Order: sequence, then structure tokens, then C-alpha cells
Amino acid sequence: MRSELISVPGDPARPDEDYASVGLPASGQGGSIVVLDGVTPPATDHGCLHSVPWFTARLGGALGELSVSRRDLTLTEVLAQAITRTADAHRTTCDLSHPRTPQATVVLARWSPECVEYLVLSDSVLLVESPAGTVTAVLDDRLSLVPRATLTSHAATDATLRNKEGGFFTAAADPAVALRAVTGTLPRPEVRTLTALTDGATRWVEKFAQGTWTDLFTLIHKKGAEHLINQVRTLELAAKTKTPHPTSKTHDDATVVHVHL
Repeated sequence: MRSELISVPGDPARPDEDYASVGLPASGQGGSIVVLDGVTPPATDHGCLHSVPWFTARLGGALGELSVSRRDLTLTEVLAQAITRTADAHRTTCDLSHPRTPQATVVLARWSPECVEYLVLSDSVLLVESPAGTVTAVLDDRLSLVPRATLTSHAATDATLRNKEGGFFTAAADPAVALRAVTGTLPRPEVRTLTALTDGATRWVEKFAQGTWTDLFTLIHKKGAEHLINQVRTLELAAKTKTPHPTSKTHDDATVVHVHL
């Protein structure tokens, strides 16, 4: 098994809110990857004493540990238990019912000699490559179905759609959200590589339309994940020059984990 992991903050002056890990159990039988994209709150009033990096570090750590130590649990159960464990760490000091309580998107994958399991929640992406070279994108597209004007008009509107039926879902404080994730299992011989990306890296496809998911995978495979992120940064700066007053931030935290099984 070979892996590549890179995470680049959108702003070097601010902490990276993404989280990524590759877990390999001592038995040598399989492993797991975890990628989280922490959701930046629009203001300091989010009912919590803790930062987004505090949250993603704890949720990501719990996901990594449970995914390799509790193979009796499905990935849905792993996510639910990790959310509960993280919520328990601050429920006595923070208002976990606040719609902007710290939260994150999730990509979780686990493999064994027999199978590959995956889970995707919100707009991070998992690319699965077969031995024949076919690349399949595992997506939770609910956020993309929400009109962008609705999301950006004001924070209150966002709050009415976040973790609500008819809106989109992220991992926050309610373990029941794990049931909303996109999940599946593939036979191990049908998977050659796994690539997990936060939306700061998937902008190459989703925002700047530089190619397909297969093209993005090929770029990573041939030139590396750092090259992809450097291309995204160049595209972001070019877009900023054309639009001096953009409605979204120029750069976003960008994370890629590429694992060759």
C-alpha cells in the first residue's frame, strides 16, 4: 500500500480547518482513510467555545481509531459513534443545538482483503479507480442541488437548510446524520486506488471546469496531489483578477489523500 497526503490552508495566516489521516492497523490487514472539511462559521456567534480545528481533530481522530479498531461496526455506525464521542467532549460547555455549531463534511473509506467500504457526507469527494482504470466519483450532491443564491443571501437562510430535510447534511452533534451519508461496499479486487478530496481541491472540476473526475485523477496520478492544488491556486488568482469583488473566498483549505491499494 502506498499513500500520498497533502493539506494546504486557504490562508497561511489562519489554521487549516481540514483534517486527513491514513490508518493502518498493526495486523497489516487493511486500513482506512479519513478526510474532513471543517465548515467555517460566518461569525463568532456559533454557540461553541471551541474552534473548527478543535472539532475536526477530535472527530477525525475518533473516526480513524474506530474505523480500524471496530471492524464489527459499519461505517455508518463508526460515524455515529464518533459524532457522539466528539459531542460528549463539549456538550456541557457549548450549545450543540446551534445550527452553526462546529461541523464538517466527511469522507471515510476502509478496506480489508475482502472488501472496500466507503462513506461520503456533504460535498467532499471520493474517487474510486478500478484495476481497468475506470474512475468512479462517489458524491453526496444534496448541497449542489440547493440554489447558490439561497445559500449566500444571508446566514439565517443557510441555517434553515443545514442539517434539515430538503437541504443538506454535515457531521455536527447529532449522530443520526450518519444515516444520511452515501455509503457502499465493493469487492476488494475491484478497487486499485482511492482518492479523497475536500472541495478546496475539487474546485478544479466543480468550479473551474478544467476536466472530468477522470482527468483530475489522472493529473494526481501522473504529477501528484501538490501539483493539483498548485493549479487550483493559479486558477483562483486568475478568477480574482477577473472578479475584484467575488461573493466567495478566493482560496479554500485544500486536502487530498491518494492511496494505492
